[in-house]
Amino acid sequence: MKLLRFGEAGQERPGILDDEGRIRDLSAHVDDIAGAVLGAETLAKLRAIDVNALPLVESDVRLGACVGRIGKFVCIGLNYRDHAAESGMAIPAEPVVFNKWTSAVCGPNDDVVQPRSSDRLDWEVELGVVIGKAGASIEETNALDHVAGYCVVHDVSERSFQFDRGGTWDKGKGCDTFGPTGPWLVTADEVPDIANARIWLEVDGERHQDGTTADMIFTVPQIIAHLSQFMSLQPGDVISTGTPAGVGLGLKPPRYLQPGNEIRLGIEGLGEQLQRVVGPL
Repeated sequence: MKLLRFGEAGQERPGILDDEGRIRDLSAHVDDIAGAVLGAETLAKLRAIDVNALPLVESDVRLGACVGRIGKFVCIGLNYRDHAAESGMAIPAEPVVFNKWTSAVCGPNDDVVQPRSSDRLDWEVELGVVIGKAGASIEETNALDHVAGYCVVHDVSERSFQFDRGGTWDKGKGCDTFGPTGPWLVTADEVPDIANARIWLEVDGERHQDGTTADMIFTVPQIIAHLSQFMSLQPGDVISTGTPAGVGLGLKPPRYLQPGNEIRLGIEGLGEQLQRVVGPL
C-alpha cells in the first residue's frame, strides 16, 4: 500500500493511492496515518479494504508529511562512503546519530524556508524508515519486523549552523521546513529490495545526487538494532538513513541553495518530492 496524508497544513486527512495512482480518502477507517495505525494488525485491515469504493480526492490537493504525529525523527550521518569522502570525514566505526525536531516536518512539496542568517543551505536526499512495531534492544536479524514501511526524506541542512555554531549537528538540521517527508509511506511488503534502490536529487534540473541504497555503510537492520540500544523505537518514529555524494558542501567549489531554487528528489519505488526555496518569512 501507498499511504499518505492530504489537506491543509495541520488539518491533514489519511489517504491511500488506488491502482491508477489516484488518492482515496481513508477517513472512515482510520483517523490518521500515525501511531498504532502503523502496526501490523491495522495495516492488515487496511489491505482488506476495497480501495476503489473509497471516496476519490481531488488530484491537485496538497500532500502533507506521510506520517502524522511523528514521535522521534532520528537521523544517521555519513552513511554513504562517497558522501563521507566528499565531506572530508573518516568512515564512521558505528552510525553517527543526530535528530531533527518534529517541528521541521512538512509536506513533500511544501516550500523550504531559508532561515534568517543562513548562508550555507544544503540538500540531502535520504531513505526514511517508518517504525510500526515498538521495541528496544532489537536484534539485527529481527529488525525488519519492526518496519511499517519506507518513504523519501529530504534532510535539508544549514551547514553554518551545523558546523560553525558549536554544540551538536542538530542546530543545522531541525529548522522549520527542514524535514519534507513523503509523498507517501510505501508499506514494507511492497518494497522487496530496499537495499538496492536508486536515490537521486536535482537542483533547477541539474542532477547532483545519483546513487543507490546498496552503497550505505550501515544497513537498515543494522541501524535499527543500533538505535534500539539507546532508545525504544515506537510506532510512528521515522529514521532517516543518510545521503549519497553530491551535496552542495561537497562540490568544488561548494554550492548552496538560494531563494528561487527548485529541488526535485526521489527514491525508486517511493515517489518524488518537489520544493521551492523561499527567503525568510
